[in-house]
Amino acid sequence: MTPDPARQFSRPPASGGRITVSLIPAAEDHLRRLQERTNMSKTDLVNRAITSHEFIDAQIRAGRELMVRDSGTGETRIIWLF
Repeated sequence: MTPDPARQFSRPPASGGRITVSLIPAAEDHLRRLQERTNMSKTDLVNRAITSHEFIDAQIRAGRELMVRDSGTGETRIIWLF
């Protein structure tokens, strides 16, 4: 059975850092699809996206590369964020 990511982490209490964001249609669609696949709330997904982006940005600024590897073929690709 595949672990449910929504149940792996408990949400910390809200600290009051609220924002309102207008999403472009593609981002809105991606958010909807992520909710369907993960059963996570919009808040959890947005918090994880921001945290992930900060981590990736810090790694790139430190001179590291972000890569994905196809476990079936072994093919590796570098991911560029702009």
